[in-house]
Amino acid sequence: MDLDKLTSEEYNAYVQSKAKPSPVGKNMVWAFAVGGLICVLGQGLMDLYQHLGLDQEMARMAVSITLIFLAALLTGIGIFDRIAKHAGAGTLVPITGFANAVTAPAMEFKQEGLVTGTGAKLFTVAGPVLVYGIAASVVYGLILWLVGLL
Repeated sequence: MDLDKLTSEEYNAYVQSKAKPSPVGKNMVWAFAVGGLICVLGQGLMDLYQHLGLDQEMARMAVSITLIFLAALLTGIGIFDRIAKHAGAGTLVPITGFANAVTAPAMEFKQEGLVTGTGAKLFTVAGPVLVYGIAASVVYGLILWLVGLL
């Protein structure tokens, strides 16, 4: 079969005939289970930090920092991607997915140097989220500061 001479509809039909069907039910169960385990871990950390004396707001921040650190560490040593392969959105939707999205490009392009490799590729996926998040927090902080002056 000459793939260059196929119409786009014929090519799409050919690709569909060769594609392995996705086990949607199994994928949903894995995503639910792993996402739930991440939430259980987060709640356990919250309880631990509050038991250690942090108030609720500081404990929330500590949980976020811990989950981000663990996801970045697991990405760096190659474990996170193996978990995400089976868990899918269960690992990608929580804050751990964001940490992975920042860490993975940095790890992949580190051999190209700090500026042109890690620095340039670090924000490939997470860049827009960071830009808008930081910009919104600066605007919000300025508004709070101005209101505080009045």
